Amino acid sequence: MKDNRDKSPVVVELSGIRLVRNRVEILRGITWSIAAGRHWALLGANGAGKTSLLRVIAGYAAPTAGSVRVLGEKFGACDLRRLRRAIGWVSHSLEQRVRGEDSALETVLSGFDASFGIYREFGPEERRAAERALSTVGAAQVASRLTGRLSQGERQRVILARALVGRPRLLILDEPCLGLDPAARADFLADLARLAESPRCPTLLLVTHHIEEIGPWVKRVLVLQDGVILAAGRPSEVLTSSVLSSAFGRTFSVEEAADGGFRLRREPSA
Repeated sequence: MKDNRDKSPVVVELSGIRLVRNRVEILRGITWSIAAGRHWALLGANGAGKTSLLRVIAGYAAPTAGSVRVLGEKFGACDLRRLRRAIGWVSHSLEQRVRGEDSALETVLSGFDASFGIYREFGPEERRAAERALSTVGAAQVASRLTGRLSQGERQRVILARALVGRPRLLILDEPCLGLDPAARADFLADLARLAESPRCPTLLLVTHHIEEIGPWVKRVLVLQDGVILAAGRPSEVLTSSVLSSAFGRTFSVEEAADGGFRLRREPSA
């Protein structure tokens, strides 16, 4: 699936990706490109291959076949450790690695070194950048509070600020709303919508099970099924009853909401 914009660089370019682990084929025939500034959502059932695809993009899993180019760098001919610093990552699982005894500001500062914990002194410019990142996600008021004493929603905002502080060019959001209560989820999604409108926003890749989390700022959607691309394109073309019923193995109907989002409803069995 090509996603080339005139005069826009390609942030992610995958060609013929195949991934085999322990004799199991996890991904096959994945060809996909993401243009800078065009935000995507990646959708699929458990076991569809979403996490494996993310690991390929971020350089944590080497494909069995195919080529990977991210941010203009071809894997196999670049320094992956350096490249990963230009890729932000937000996920619920990161909460388990964040040090609760660090302040929210210190947690954000640790993003400069892609570490968990503070191991050096940070300069005034870095501290100002961390404060700006917290402000960007609506969390400036918690800067001095211990991360371990924040609500789950507040911690997830701090993790988002941590991912943004180094000004990544690509930001992967791996099921960032997992575990959030409805109010916290709504607030976090509103933060993402505001971030997506910012001219300094990196290219966003949102991974989710829930089409309700796919806001109007998402311009393209890719659906994985059993390690292959089932559908890819504009949300209105991809988020259909037939595609999602196939992807999740149940009969669903899809409704487009007044706010530009989508709602999924399971149909009763015949």
